[in-house]
Amino acid sequence: MATVVKLADGKYRLYVKGAPEVLLGKCTKIIEDAMHGVSDVQITAENISTLQDIVTNYASRSLRTIGLLYRDFENWPPEDVRTIDDDESEVDVDDFLKDLVFLAIVGIQDPLRDDVIGAVQDCQKAGIIVRMVTGDNVWTARAIAKECGILSSDGLVMEGSDFRALSESQAVEMIPHLQVLARSSSEDKRVLVTLLKKLGHIVAVTGDGTNDAPALAAADIGLSMGISGTEIAKEAASIILMDDNFSSIVKAIMWGRAINDAVRKFLQVRFISVLWYSSAYFSTSFKLPSPLPA
Repeated sequence: MATVVKLADGKYRLYVKGAPEVLLGKCTKIIEDAMHGVSDVQITAENISTLQDIVTNYASRSLRTIGLLYRDFENWPPEDVRTIDDDESEVDVDDFLKDLVFLAIVGIQDPLRDDVIGAVQDCQKAGIIVRMVTGDNVWTARAIAKECGILSSDGLVMEGSDFRALSESQAVEMIPHLQVLARSSSEDKRVLVTLLKKLGHIVAVTGDGTNDAPALAAADIGLSMGISGTEIAKEAASIILMDDNFSSIVKAIMWGRAINDAVRKFLQVRFISVLWYSSAYFSTSFKLPSPLPA
């Protein structure tokens, strides 16, 4: 995400936030001392290595990492940046995401709800395979998946870029072992759902963002979040969770299976009754002739 702000001196500052491991490659400078203003120095290989270690450390502790960067311009839009369809409010992102100044890394903790671990275990006991598909980096996704019981010791963790590079046959062979897909795009989610359906699975997808809409629409059952979900996600889903709680899905499955079992048992009783009445009718209506006397 990027935002342009006009400064008091008439210049413009572009503030950028995003995946630090990606944006580090677009930096040429770094803040010398954040406690004493925004004076910057040339970024070095040692700086980059230190920042990468920080990202890995934060992510391994289940923290979502976000990089904060900026770049100053004399005017906006700058002359070397292409506008889209001559609209000065829209510019090509690739033109200004370069020569950035690295400001900070933020680690955000999004703790699991108390009932998530139990809900995941209930799903697994019920024969439901739970997979995590996220935009977080691979270390954060791995740590969270382990914490909530999704990732097993022999489970496969993969990044979206690697998943996209697979052929369909390779993906089909790998999917049964895939438990976590990190740094995934909306197309990665949709492709995963499509391939699972081809393998004969009944697929349910949960999501709240606009980028979840293609997967929600492609799934057999799409479940959107009613509180945090975007309107596009809600429109693409078939069910909206009013409390945004994963454990509500487990309750819905429990009641759904109870209803299904009740209907099946009722039909079995009716079918057996029909067979019994039919056999009784034929046994009384079509008696074999008595043998002739000797």
